[in-house]
Amino acid sequence: MESPEKARLDAFFQQITTRFPAGDSVTTLVITHLLSERPAFLRAMAATSTVAAVLPKPRSVDEPTLEQVRRAFTVHDLSRELFADSTRALEYLEDTAGGRNVVLVDIGGYFAPCLDTLVEKFSGRVLGVVEDTENGHQRYAALDHLPCPVVSVARSPLKDCEDHLVGRSIVFSTDALVRARGDILTSRNACVIGFGKVGRAIAQTLRAQDLRVTVHDTDPVKRVQAHSQGFRTSTSTAEALQDAELVLCATGNLALRHGDFAALRNGAYLASVTSSEDELELGSLHGLYQRTSVGEHLTRYEITGHYFYVLADGGAVNFVHGAAVGTYIHLVQAEILAATAALSQGRFQPGLHDMPAPDRQAIARTWLDSFNR
Repeated sequence: MESPEKARLDAFFQQITTRFPAGDSVTTLVITHLLSERPAFLRAMAATSTVAAVLPKPRSVDEPTLEQVRRAFTVHDLSRELFADSTRALEYLEDTAGGRNVVLVDIGGYFAPCLDTLVEKFSGRVLGVVEDTENGHQRYAALDHLPCPVVSVARSPLKDCEDHLVGRSIVFSTDALVRARGDILTSRNACVIGFGKVGRAIAQTLRAQDLRVTVHDTDPVKRVQAHSQGFRTSTSTAEALQDAELVLCATGNLALRHGDFAALRNGAYLASVTSSEDELELGSLHGLYQRTSVGEHLTRYEITGHYFYVLADGGAVNFVHGAAVGTYIHLVQAEILAATAALSQGRFQPGLHDMPAPDRQAIARTWLDSFNR
């Protein structure tokens, strides 16, 4: 990032943290993608809290950025297993932030399986969770009860811009990887599984690039929306996959399970918008399908009579090219900072919450003043 852009970004975050000051003595654990623009967000988080640890999402780490962040923060490895075991998760939290008031900043619902234990038994106090993604939103919403406030920005209007551009970046990266092996997507049959904000953007972008697009979503309301926009729709995953030469999964909630892969047509390309363990049950195919690398970020899965290609090992395909969405990403980061401050001040009761509209409007005005020049 060039110096003028860095200075403008730091000034933007300074306005945000001034507008949304955190309470006294709050500590954060921050799960995050670690891309080139992320240090500015972490510096802003450190201006309002003590960042006890940064936990980078494993498949979205830019190595130079990782080295930069390590010089300023404690960095720990992240895995689903770390927080799936409540005893291990509690030990980790005690070792990292024992006795403190803590806000957990999440991307993907990592803390959901152990949240009850952390809130009940931690020697400090878990003030709440801030969740960034639809996948994580669903994980917290699925809990029988929430023992602390969870503020989700996943469905915030401020994220609409990012989600639209993420959809376009998914298609860009998919096209680039397919072209790298001498193939093209134009005029292919494509299937988009999941018609949320990102899935909708993917479907629209594919159609604009002359692909024939079928949409499948388990929610019939989403299928009606897709149908109203001129997309073919299917009522089952198997039907959606039947003729698809390209399959893009955008549910955040295991779009394809073990039995679904057999329905993929020979030679189909398969890609995801999020972590492979959240979207594709590829682990169930190990030992059954032979896996062969056929190019950078492209793997061929094959058994007798059947083969297909998986892009980026099933992870978010746009991270291959940095997942850039421009300055719009800072709208969501600002809302995460504001939500962290709100939790530190005790503004929410236990349960799932959105940030108030006036707070989002203040963030939008600040962003316009900073970047719309």
